[in-house]
Amino acid sequence: MRMPEIGLVLLLLAALSAANCDARQSGGARPPWDNGRLVVSQNGRFLRHENGQPFFWLADTAWLLFQKLDRGEVETYLENRSAKGFNVIQAVMLQKIPKVNAYGDMPLIDDNPAEPQTTPGSNPEVPAEYDYWDHVDFVINKAAEKNIYVAILPTWGNLVREGRFTVQSARSFGRWLAERYRDKPNIIWINGGDTKGDRNREIWQALGTAIHKADRNHLMSFHPFGRTQSSTWFHNEEWLDFNMFQSGHRRYDQQRESDDIATWKGEDNWKYVLEDYAKIPPKPTIDGEPSYENIPQGLHDPNEPYWQDKDVRRYAYWSVFAGAFGHTYGNNAVMQMHKPDSGQGNYGVRNYWNQAIDDPGAGQMQHLKTLILSRPFFERVFDPSMIAGDNGGKYDYVIATRGKSYAFIYTYTGRQFDVSYGRITGEKIRAHWYNPRNGSAELIGYFENKGIRHFAPPGRREEGNDWVLVLDNAGKKFSIPGGR
Repeated sequence: MRMPEIGLVLLLLAALSAANCDARQSGGARPPWDNGRLVVSQNGRFLRHENGQPFFWLADTAWLLFQKLDRGEVETYLENRSAKGFNVIQAVMLQKIPKVNAYGDMPLIDDNPAEPQTTPGSNPEVPAEYDYWDHVDFVINKAAEKNIYVAILPTWGNLVREGRFTVQSARSFGRWLAERYRDKPNIIWINGGDTKGDRNREIWQALGTAIHKADRNHLMSFHPFGRTQSSTWFHNEEWLDFNMFQSGHRRYDQQRESDDIATWKGEDNWKYVLEDYAKIPPKPTIDGEPSYENIPQGLHDPNEPYWQDKDVRRYAYWSVFAGAFGHTYGNNAVMQMHKPDSGQGNYGVRNYWNQAIDDPGAGQMQHLKTLILSRPFFERVFDPSMIAGDNGGKYDYVIATRGKSYAFIYTYTGRQFDVSYGRITGEKIRAHWYNPRNGSAELIGYFENKGIRHFAPPGRREEGNDWVLVLDNAGKKFSIPGGR
């Protein structure tokens, strides 16, 4: 073999080794965007890829990812989230002005959003040379290696309220962002940032329209203020592909005098889903910020009890079974990337991000995603009529969702309930109990698909003894719940 041929073989072997390494890093799975761009399903209720593959959004809230973590920490965080089944990360480009990242880099020239501060000709691999936006590129590229989408908020709402943006600078910043990232395969845009859409509406319109005009490759939503929903202000806007609501962090009894009694839902985040789907035309919807794990109930007072893993599970199953196309999880320490050098931190934070990434709720979210994807995806609907009698209220609420040949019924407290058969196809029904805490399934038995049947979940009745009753048309021979 001649020397050039030997060199070519060595190059091919090196490329194959690198490809194998990338495959191992992402669990050997093909990148999801190999199935094409994300688009809205034909019925307007879900997201899918262009080739028809379903997409179940399972996001983590990492608002300060771009600002707080260095590259080694980014790798640790993303690897952890990939292993736990997350496929979307929600993060904000501009959280404060002025604000530097972990390397001391500023995002803007003279704090002007119309002038992002970039370093032409810099080497993005050399810390002394790369800039703020090179680091953002690194995070997005590293997420792509892990088969994770990055749902980007261009700015937090407080910057608009502070007057940091004008219509012109919002339009300029949006166009610049879209042109920089429109060819990245793993981008989703989220306009807004914990704000009400009727405040500075013209700026949010300018930002959303500019991004949409320059980037038709990626979907966009709007992240609203607590206990509000994007559909209130922007449902019919061309740039809004799917709705998002923020059910927020308060208990049932934490209503304030300033709250609108007519729209107060307490912890019933499933009600936002139903309201969004009552609008015409239908657009997919999701809870983009429910109560975070390990944050005080009500958000601000650390003397209050803290939300736990059982609570984040309840929010997830309630919203998805009502019809949401996925769910966003959050953790107090992770959303602010709290570190030893962060000072006291916010919202009574009690641990650091690198500890909190393994809080129990984070690992349990994947069991919902696995369950949903184990059955036909696009035919699923909310169906309270499957419960014979009272669906219950507050924590005792029992929620049902079904396809043509299967049904999922969730109870948060493990209370007993009656089911009306005949709502799905099949002469015989196979029933399982599915455990949201560990993803295991236990066969109950086979039954005639008629009449009313009583079900008593395992264990005693208490908050957090949550179960999903899975009913299948036995003739379909589906995998066990959660199996693919």
